[in-house]
Order: sequence, then C-alpha cells, then structure tokens
Amino acid sequence: MERKQADYGNLDERYMIQGERYQGQQYSHIYYTRLHHMRTLLHALVPSRKPHLPVTTVLGLEEGKDCVLVGTLFKHMKLKPSILDEYSKERSAIPLVKPHNFMHPDDNLILEDESGRVALAGAIRPAAYVTGVVVALHGKETSAGNFLVEDVLEAGLPPQSVLPSINEDKYVVFVSGLSVGSSTFNPLQFQLLIDHITGHLGDENEQTIASNIVRVVVAGNSVHIAPRYLNGQTVAAKDQPRIAEPIKELDIMLTQLVASLPVDIMPGCNDPANFSLPQQPLHRCLFAGASTYNTFSSCPNPHQFDLDNVKFLGTSGQNIDDLYKYSDAKDMLEFMERTLTWRHLAPTAPNSLGCYPYTDKDPFLVETCPHVYFVGNQDKYETRLLKGSEKQQVRLISIPRFCDTGIAVMLNLRNLECSTLSFSTSFDS
Repeated sequence: MERKQADYGNLDERYMIQGERYQGQQYSHIYYTRLHHMRTLLHALVPSRKPHLPVTTVLGLEEGKDCVLVGTLFKHMKLKPSILDEYSKERSAIPLVKPHNFMHPDDNLILEDESGRVALAGAIRPAAYVTGVVVALHGKETSAGNFLVEDVLEAGLPPQSVLPSINEDKYVVFVSGLSVGSSTFNPLQFQLLIDHITGHLGDENEQTIASNIVRVVVAGNSVHIAPRYLNGQTVAAKDQPRIAEPIKELDIMLTQLVASLPVDIMPGCNDPANFSLPQQPLHRCLFAGASTYNTFSSCPNPHQFDLDNVKFLGTSGQNIDDLYKYSDAKDMLEFMERTLTWRHLAPTAPNSLGCYPYTDKDPFLVETCPHVYFVGNQDKYETRLLKGSEKQQVRLISIPRFCDTGIAVMLNLRNLECSTLSFSTSFDS
C-alpha cells in the first residue's frame, strides 16, 4: 500500500540558539521583554473589558481609587526550595524527602512592574498562579498598602489561523517516554508499535490505517542512562560502551521507522541534550543509522511545525511538570490550557525552570494559537478540545510515558480527533 503524504513546515527557528553569546547577562532582560510584550496586549483589552478605568503603574496607585494595574506576578512560597536548603541537605547526614508539590495555604502573590511592587489581596487565588505570569488586575489600593483585586484580566487565547479543510484521513502518531535502557523499557512493546506504524502488523484494514500515518513525533525522554554515569566523574573505559548502548538500540529502532515515514524526535530532560529550555536538537551523530535518511528530523524542545497547514506546538513536558510543583489544577490539561490563555509556554522559566538568558526576546511567548498542543511524558493519556471566545479550537493532548503504559496517541488531521494505540505484551487472559 502506498503511504499518504502531508506538506511539512518546520517553525522551530525561534527556539534555536544561534548567534547568541553568553556574556554573563542576568535574567532581568527576559522578564522585561515578557512584560513589555504582554503589556501591549493587555492594554488593548482594557477598553472593551474595563471601560472608563485608568491604567496605572504601582508607583501611580492612589488609595481607594479604582484602576487597572499591569505587571508580572511573583508568588511568595514558604515551601519553595532555595539553593541554600539544597546545599544544607547535601551536607546533612539524614536524607530529607522532597515534596512533589510546594504549595502552602500561606502562599501570597505580589505584582511587580518597572516602578515597584505591591502585595495582592482579594479576588485572586494564589493556588492558580505562578511566578512569571503577566496579568492585568482591576482593583484599588487599601489603607494597608495592599492592592485589593476585584477582577483578573488574562490575555486569553491568541489569534488562530483558519483550520484547513482536509477531506481524507491522515494521522500523526505521538509517542514519548520510551526510556530505552531503563528497567521498565520493553523492547517487544516498542517493536510492536513500529511494526504497526510501518504496516507489518494486523489485517488489511489495520494496514490501510497504517498507510494513512504521515508522521511520527517522539516527544522526549527516549533513552535512559544510569545516573551513576552522569555524576560529573570520569567514566571508566569499561563502562563507556554502557552509556552508548541505549542510544544505539534507539537508533536501530528509529531506522526502521524512518525507512517508512518521516519522524521528528525531540529531546527531554533525561536525554543527552542541554538541560535548560529551549533544548537544542539531539546531535545527528547519535543516530548513525536513522540520520542517513532525509525523513529523520532532530528537533528542539519546544517544537513547532505545521502539516497540511494544521499548526502544531508541543513540549516534552518540563513546562507542565513545573507548573504542577508550584500551582494546582484539576488535571494536566488545565495547566496546558493556562499556558495558552497566559500566552506563555513556560511562565516559571527562569524562576524555577532552567532557560537560556535571552537579552532581546522571550521565545516562549505564544503569539499565534496552534490547532494542536501536545505535551509528552505525562502519567496518563488525556485530551480535550479547547474553544476560545474568537472561535479558536485547540486539541490538547497529554501523551503518557510509553515505557509505563504502552500507549501512543494517534491524531486525525481531518477532524483533530484522537485515539490511542495500546500495546501490551502480557499473555494473561
């Protein structure tokens, strides 16, 4: 059967660190750029949402006078770890347990702009926000010197291009958390996925569906290298091949895929790539077999592209995992939704999430709304169609770790509907 094709456009230029030179610059530049960009957007919303209210600065506040204040939120958290705590833990004889979430009832928010900062009270829930989010607040200054919030104005979903009309089924497969080399990695499970995608598995109907798969996206944490080899010490000659083994095994399996269809691979926090966001593409020399095919694309994290004019945006999960540590939501999809309505992929960078210290831009600002927004390395599969006030529609996809669940996600470009590919190697009835 002949495999269907889709026009692919790579939109990753904003995440590539090229021509940048680190000269000891601080992170204040990235916060300033973020505030400057978001203030312009939020100021444009005020006349329609809060007419007749003046927009002021922290320094220009007047007690008891209603106004709109635009600034960057800072969340004061008593449980948030500091570098001094980390140092004392390292020197402590008794290991201390790290909490998965640093929330506390006493957490409070502060709004900051170039002129100053003010503590917030009233109708703003600290649990829903994190440091780094830019918002507009309607309220007034109290006699105690706080700003009493009456309403919160967020930027909302950015403008979106019209979803193209595709009149035939074309599928994109997402898989993440392969963790080749870990104790939970099952080679047979991954081989079943490869055989299904390449059309070597199943009856004629399943092979027809497989021939409609136009691209595979591998969203981070593809290999697992034992931590004892990554502690900064020189690795003994006899142990060096063990570091390369998982990468070689991944390359052999990817080569089977790229021989049949295009594959995008993104780095994750466990992969041999730079730690801070945006993570740069995994070096092609790691994939001696797969990189010889022009269907192999090593991409950064975050990754942005379009297929037949359907816009995709996704990460390997660090941005959402970090939001989970410092705020709460009913599910991971709500965190994803917030990053779009805040118009920022990684608001906690650089406060608690490592990122490159840009001086003249913030690449994580979401300026156009994707049609598909995916996040890898999550605990379970979840999906939702998010609808905006200006007829935007975004398919949110939480991709589970394949090594734990045996689940990959398949998206139909024709209607943005999702389904799962589940592979179990258990022979229990």
